[in-house]
Amino acid sequence: MIPETRLRLRQGALAALLALSGCELRQAMFDQPRYEPLEASAFFADGGSARAPVKGTIARGQLRLDRHFYEGKADTGLATALPMPVTRELLERGHERFDIYCSPCHDRTGRGNGMVVQRGLKRPPSFHQSRPPDQGLDLRTVPVGYFFDVITNGFGVMYSYASRVPPEDRWAIAAYIRTLQFSQNARVDQLPPEDQRQLQ
Repeated sequence: MIPETRLRLRQGALAALLALSGCELRQAMFDQPRYEPLEASAFFADGGSARAPVKGTIARGQLRLDRHFYEGKADTGLATALPMPVTRELLERGHERFDIYCSPCHDRTGRGNGMVVQRGLKRPPSFHQSRPPDQGLDLRTVPVGYFFDVITNGFGVMYSYASRVPPEDRWAIAAYIRTLQFSQNARVDQLPPEDQRQLQ
């Protein structure tokens, strides 16, 4: 009986020893000798543990050579045309994104009476009202790149949406704003014949 008890104690001690050595090995793997970001080092003369990227290095996925598409700008200033063809799909995407990101302030018609404005936030200008130069920009005549730029960088109390809305969706929203403006200010003779007949 006593030898069996000793055997069990030895087996238990061996199991505990193996478990502890496994924990130590695992901890040693976790605490590998390495430098943390920006940690000091005696290896390089400047005391840093890493080298600065080579001048002009661009992170993967960040090569943005098309200034028109990524910045909304052309050689002469703001872009006056979209960098892609205007299609039904583009306008539907712009409509969807506008309703999500823009309508809380600008409302779904672009008149500037969204829900947050009704709750007391400053009212944005209407996309449809003509304004004299001394009262700010006339949003009916600004280049389409202006809307892309404002979505990207913000303006006044509107903050930047660059981190939330990718460039292709910013262009879709800008195209949809132009559609909203046309819908509110179009002359009857600018409409397709079938729409003109419906109005008569």
